[in-house]
Amino acid sequence: QVQLVESGGDSVQSGGSLSLSCEVSGSTYSHYCMGWFRQAPGKLREGVALLDRAGKTTYADSVKGRFSFSEAKAQNTLYLQMNSLKPEDTAMYYCAAYRPTYTYMPCSTSPAPYDYWGQGTQVTVSS
Repeated sequence: QVQLVESGGDSVQSGGSLSLSCEVSGSTYSHYCMGWFRQAPGKLREGVALLDRAGKTTYADSVKGRFSFSEAKAQNTLYLQMNSLKPEDTAMYYCAAYRPTYTYMPCSTSPAPYDYWGQGTQVTVSS
């Protein structure tokens, strides 16, 4: 059983930066597909960034060049550094994990297969 705890959400001005943390317990995150997702009011949950088990990162087009995934393996913690924030980045941000059935399967960018979710951390960007 994997437990995920996010932190770091805040209210910032447009153009500002935030760093979100995802503390992982119960297992080593390298065994899982790890994703950051966000959900704004009235919108579907969407993928923001993905870290696969080989350590490769993938980003949504809307955040490429502005957001970056980083790791602190010794602390079993992942980070999402968010720069040049825009009002449209305002959302609840979630860390999530799942383990694909077969090792050859790529990690999904859809939230559907993710089994483990944190409680979320709110990011609000004002113009």
